[in-house]
Amino acid sequence: MPIDILEDEDEPRIIDTHAHQPTKEFLEDAGGQMMEDAANKFGAKMETDTYESFVEEYREAGIAKTVLLGWDAETNTGNPPVPNDYVAEIRDEYDDFFVGFGSVDPLKDDCVEEAERVVNDLDLSGFKFQQIAQGFDPSDPEHEELFSTIEDLGVPCVFHGGNSTLGAGAPGGRGLKIKYGNPMMIDDLAAEHPDLQILLAHPAFPWEQEQLSICQQKGNVYMDLSGWLPKYIDDQVLHYAKTLLQDKVMFGTDYPMIRPEKWLNQFEELDFPEEVQRKILWENAEEFLEL
Repeated sequence: MPIDILEDEDEPRIIDTHAHQPTKEFLEDAGGQMMEDAANKFGAKMETDTYESFVEEYREAGIAKTVLLGWDAETNTGNPPVPNDYVAEIRDEYDDFFVGFGSVDPLKDDCVEEAERVVNDLDLSGFKFQQIAQGFDPSDPEHEELFSTIEDLGVPCVFHGGNSTLGAGAPGGRGLKIKYGNPMMIDDLAAEHPDLQILLAHPAFPWEQEQLSICQQKGNVYMDLSGWLPKYIDDQVLHYAKTLLQDKVMFGTDYPMIRPEKWLNQFEELDFPEEVQRKILWENAEEFLEL
């Protein structure tokens, strides 16, 4: 059932800023063994599902729109991407529900050209980067052309924040390096590209304080609460979300790893003021995504 804050609304309002495909394109093809490691480590079942079920589940939870994220970490992982054309096709099929974000692999020679195609030809609304899976530092000068291009295109970027469960428990973590999840790399990028709108995904464990500091100091950096059920989110993150950063924090799930109804029910138990709930659950995302 929808949470209490929606009782005065005539229709679903909530916006999920962070969801993945529940199909084999993400869970099996792009995720591969590193996704299986994550599922095994935390006792989850990464079972594929349909978009019809996805949308129905979200509508029942009172969610109006969802950002569907692309994925391309092919160079670093050897796994195929979730193609940007596929993300655009799903967006078109459910154009009243999905906001499509593409992905480019920064280690590929054609990443700048693909970034331009994502926006100019496919009309996707932004980009998703997962630096640990992709194996890159966004602040490295070698990526300057890519991020200058995205800044000129005028669309936002989602960057992964904090540790990753991908490859968890495997020898060497499948070669993935969690240092690339340190949000301080995003601070450099935000300083050098002030017109680039950035969303740091997830409470950035173990760098939550760095993340909060960046969101406080950089007007073009925001964060979401995806990837963690509310009862596990650090108290300081929740305090900032309720107070100083209430205009810069957004709701996200990391679907299908976390389901919306469970997340929203736990969030409701936090007793945030209603005006802050509205900001986190949809108003901040409406402004960030220009909906």
